[in-house]
Amino acid sequence: QVQLVESGGGLVQAGGSLRLSCAVSGRTFSSYAMGWFRQAPGKEREFVAAISWSGGSTYYTDSVKGRFTISRDNAKNTVYLQMNSLKPEDTAVYYCAARSDTIVVVHWEYDYWGQGTQVTVSS
Repeated sequence: QVQLVESGGGLVQAGGSLRLSCAVSGRTFSSYAMGWFRQAPGKEREFVAAISWSGGSTYYTDSVKGRFTISRDNAKNTVYLQMNSLKPEDTAVYYCAARSDTIVVVHWEYDYWGQGTQVTVSS
């Protein structure tokens, strides 16, 4: 059983920063590709960023490139999302997800999900 628990969300002003964390239980964390997704009210869940099992490959949606950074610490079974220069349109519930294969950007290909953490960016 794999469990994911996100933390680090909150309320921040536009231009500010937050760092989300996702702690993963299970002995095979280092073999999972990890992704971050977000969902705003009334909108579809959208891909934000993903990282390969080794951390050697990362991928971002265009709207966050240069502002967000995904990273992982396999010794701590944790994946991070550093979010800088936040904008009101980044407001959403952010979810981390895991899959035991290569990076993909579609949410339905991920096997495990956290409960989400709210990020609110005020203008």
